[in-house]
Amino acid sequence: MKLSVLDQSLARHPDQAAQALQETITMASWCEDLGYERFWVSEHHAFRSVAGSAPEVLLAAIGAATNSIRIGSGGIMLPHYSPYKIAEAFSLLANLYPGRIDLGIGRAPGADMSTAIALATDGRPKFERFPELTSQLQEYLWNENAQPLVSPKPPAGVPLWMLGSSPDSAVLAASKGLPYNLGLFINPQADNRLIGLYKKNFQPSELQPKPHAILTISVFCADDEKRARALMLAYDLNLFRFFSGQSDGKSLTPQEALAYPVGPREEAFINSRATSRAMGTPEQVWQQIDHLAEQHDADEIMAVTNMYYFEDRKRSFELLMKHR
Repeated sequence: MKLSVLDQSLARHPDQAAQALQETITMASWCEDLGYERFWVSEHHAFRSVAGSAPEVLLAAIGAATNSIRIGSGGIMLPHYSPYKIAEAFSLLANLYPGRIDLGIGRAPGADMSTAIALATDGRPKFERFPELTSQLQEYLWNENAQPLVSPKPPAGVPLWMLGSSPDSAVLAASKGLPYNLGLFINPQADNRLIGLYKKNFQPSELQPKPHAILTISVFCADDEKRARALMLAYDLNLFRFFSGQSDGKSLTPQEALAYPVGPREEAFINSRATSRAMGTPEQVWQQIDHLAEQHDADEIMAVTNMYYFEDRKRSFELLMKHR
């Protein structure tokens, strides 16, 4: 099974955004050397702990630091933007790095609604127009006669991926003949029949004659289970603190997480995510990955490994690939 990576450019402290971005670029090169299929970066806005607000800019730097690994957006939140402008940006990237660019798009805001309003040029986010915007983007990328023309001219066959975690995204990807990425790490309760729904309704396209689905999950792999569990706990508590409005952008270390007073709310949050990810030694992690891939009928696994220490993240990807 193919293995890929999604990096969210998390900063351990609000003042460490530059360091987080450099770590993402270094990690892309590391994953290329390890043999991963693709390396994607996400789009988030107005989060103190997230540095990756402009995937198209970060991808330019990643492309320059790597040689062969596919790089892409996981994803561009299309309702914020003009499809024409996104076609221009990714055509430029595809000309810089031929045969290596994936354009993943999503409908979610990647932010709170006040930020989504700020991103919209007219103050009106266009989430309800996502299917229409997707069609326009396809036209600009794949129809050389589309007007206005896209310059530089898009290379033939720039892949367009549909990201999502709901039946709507699965059916939309299928109807447009696009490959699909199910973000289980975003929605741990996503129905395990979604990829099946996508494949059942898939309409072949010129660029995608057969359906292809990636399952994106959180992975915490370490040399021993105790270390993996501590790294996962730190991430869970930091995420809970963010969702509950308790975070100041400073992440708890694994050591602080182990000493944290976990109450019923935190425990319920952690348990709600337990069956949607893989944690432990390489052997334990692969058992869980194989189970999730079979359960969801996935063709490829994309790992999100949000660990506090950079070296732990590198080690996780190393162990995961070494024991595949």
